[in-house]
Amino acid sequence: MEDDDDNFFSSLNRPVNNFQNRLRNAPVDDDGDVPIRDAPLFFQEDEDETPLQQLIRHWMNERHAPDILPTEEDLLSRLLDHIRSQSETVQLLRSDPSSSEEEHFRIMLAQTEVERVKFIVRSYLRTRLFKIEKYARFIMTNPEVQQRLSESETDHARRFARLTDQHFYHSVLQSLPDTQQTLDDQPPFVPPMVTEPEKTRAVFVHARQNCAPVRLPDGTGLEMQKGHISLTPYATVEQLIARGEVELV
Repeated sequence: MEDDDDNFFSSLNRPVNNFQNRLRNAPVDDDGDVPIRDAPLFFQEDEDETPLQQLIRHWMNERHAPDILPTEEDLLSRLLDHIRSQSETVQLLRSDPSSSEEEHFRIMLAQTEVERVKFIVRSYLRTRLFKIEKYARFIMTNPEVQQRLSESETDHARRFARLTDQHFYHSVLQSLPDTQQTLDDQPPFVPPMVTEPEKTRAVFVHARQNCAPVRLPDGTGLEMQKGHISLTPYATVEQLIARGEVELV
């Protein structure tokens, strides 16, 4: 995985014809940005986590967490800008009749990597959309959760919750007594009618650094060292995930 995340244009640094120069001198994109002189940030080797690695980590966290996590709107925006710019450059070079067969092969590899990033972005967004629709009514009654969503996600949750309420009312609730026509009743010994995230669900967590001790439900302490993998309730490590000290696997 780490090798895949490296600069997939690194091989183009070799002096094969003038492919690298043509790539660097590609036309500007629609936003008026400067020409692409180097590979995008998320494919550069760096001691720190690259944007692509960040996206993969947030993607895995979102898929495995029972609760909806804070949106990564800025990160997605940067990645999508790079993808669009790169796709335009690749299409331009593919249509160049002077490109050699070896250059076309390298372009194909670059396009494959772009498609891989697109898949991760789509999967990340689909996962969030699934949770938003599943917990729509809970989201609209919890301002703290709404702060984790983007503006468009909040609007979708609001519309989905309203449509669901209308459907339940016209299908069933209007035929019930007035005291039983709401969806937020909490009768004893009965599960809540509003679906909420199951934070007691066990998850596998991988420590990205040495973490401060956390207390498990049975009262015992858990101290995770860097690289340690534990199976623990989500609620126990929720704050560690928010701070980026651990990741879900």
